[in-house]
Amino acid sequence: MTEPTRHTDIDSAPPAGAVRRPVQRWRGGALRRLDDHVAEEVPVAFVYNDVPFAVMMATPTDLEDFARGFALSEGIVETPAEVAIEGVEQFIEGVEIRLRIPDTRAEALALRRRSMSGRSGCGVCGSELLEAALRYPAPVTTDVRVAPESLARALGGLRDAQSIAALTGATHAAGWAALDGTLLLAREDVGRHNALDKLIGALHARDVDPAGGFLVVTSRASYEMAMKAASVGIALMAAISAPTALAISLAERAHLTLIGFARDDGHAVYTHAQRLLPPTASSPAPARPGRTSAP
Repeated sequence: MTEPTRHTDIDSAPPAGAVRRPVQRWRGGALRRLDDHVAEEVPVAFVYNDVPFAVMMATPTDLEDFARGFALSEGIVETPAEVAIEGVEQFIEGVEIRLRIPDTRAEALALRRRSMSGRSGCGVCGSELLEAALRYPAPVTTDVRVAPESLARALGGLRDAQSIAALTGATHAAGWAALDGTLLLAREDVGRHNALDKLIGALHARDVDPAGGFLVVTSRASYEMAMKAASVGIALMAAISAPTALAISLAERAHLTLIGFARDDGHAVYTHAQRLLPPTASSPAPARPGRTSAP
């Protein structure tokens, strides 16, 4: 990741999710000692019905959104009404979020927990069984139509919304845009999955209809990113970097429109291209996938 251009006075208070730390920086053969902004990363523990389930390394912002979004995108609950946040407590070691879910969900979660050998920022990594590792959501029934100009507008809005990344260069972001490309919500985190979970939680907290917009993310389009998007009914996801083969396979099966290499000069559509309107004469030309296009 390239070093960001910093426009904020280092003496000013950093935004939540960033802290100041001393650094020795070499540039052009010269050494400078100064304070720098760096992104926070802390352990965040999810405890369901008084039973610990997972510890995630995350940026300690928008934690209630994170907890709701994780529960929904990981299939722990099916609806926002099934999860209640009982408390968020800060400890020296990290943050603990206590949640209450229906007993039937807690029983299913206990069975799932016994099949996990570890804790990870990705739900796939802790699974012992293949059928537990790959989860295919129901096909997306939401239909949207997005113009290339709207996609470009949303990507620009997402860049402007990344206050932590602008200072530190260390966080990913996920954004939700209206069909005209106006960015309505954005969340940041050191983990790309966490940023998406935070956004999903924020969407549900505000009763946002997936039929009214689309998703833009600053990361690659991995299997888990596609799975999380499709599992909550999002119909179109655009990533600034490349998709994986498994993400494309899942998106095809889940009726998710998957766009990669979404940049100012174009994009590449991998699945269900009917949702992206044909470009006009003034629209950017589609990007040609390849290693040179990746960040």
